[in-house]
Amino acid sequence: MRIIYMGTPDFAVGPLQSLIDSRHEVVAVFTQPDRPRGRSGELAAPPVKELALKYGIPVYQPEKIRQSEYVDIIRELEPDLIAVAAFGQILPQSVLDAPKYCCLNVHASLLPKYRGAAPIQQAILDGCEETGISIQRMVMALDAGDIVLQEKIRLDGSETGGSLFDTLSQMGGPALLKAIDMVEAGTAEYIPQKGDEASYVKLIKREDGRLDLTLPATVLERRIRGYYPWPGAFARLGAKTLKIYTARVAEQSHSLKPGELFARDGILYVGCGEGELEITELQIEGKKRMSSQDFLRGHSVEGLGLD
Repeated sequence: MRIIYMGTPDFAVGPLQSLIDSRHEVVAVFTQPDRPRGRSGELAAPPVKELALKYGIPVYQPEKIRQSEYVDIIRELEPDLIAVAAFGQILPQSVLDAPKYCCLNVHASLLPKYRGAAPIQQAILDGCEETGISIQRMVMALDAGDIVLQEKIRLDGSETGGSLFDTLSQMGGPALLKAIDMVEAGTAEYIPQKGDEASYVKLIKREDGRLDLTLPATVLERRIRGYYPWPGAFARLGAKTLKIYTARVAEQSHSLKPGELFARDGILYVGCGEGELEITELQIEGKKRMSSQDFLRGHSVEGLGLD
């Protein structure tokens, strides 16, 4: 098949690589424009662009894919199919109608659950026992198209946002190829989503990582994992920010109030609205990441608390 690929961040690299390595021809890649990155503010290419250029694939970077010049380019390329993964723009009907077959989207949840921008993190935040990849035939409504196939994985409660991101990104490519074969062979069953079961997740912001210590320890432990590596989980310790990288729900209670800190035998505990957390890795502002044991060697937490 002649395929146009649309994607932007790291998550979209795996599916693109799978297409490049397949029997299909990737005739063009559409991705977001280069954006400033880091403290220097220098323009950086999206990961998908870097991969496409490595293989000599033409790259287009529209600010708005609905602009007529880009719609015309897509039509002139005469794609059999458009494959999309985390592109970052809503496709207009003119683009959805352009390919011979359809537009397929790689989405990192078991739709209709977690439509929207942050399905990977939300599965961890909600303590889901499973998640996966959905390949859907795209429509104008957000992540509401018919399901072509789904691939599921079990979650064991140790995943972080980063590790689950990597797993699902690698799953996306093989799932996409399987769906394309079904579409081409005419064996795809387009299963409508149950709209009344749909849920939506918003784009994550940095402030979402600030921990509300009045919440239960089980909820906070999932937030610490779900928001790693970005935006990261953090709280204030006096005038400084304390980043919490890893923690577990404490088995024993020390009758701590929400936010109250307590140390015993090199273990750092913090009180929550229900239960307590045992903090194992952290970083105090101005210092490097360290174990709680190392932190306690140089800091007393008596009478201190997080907020």
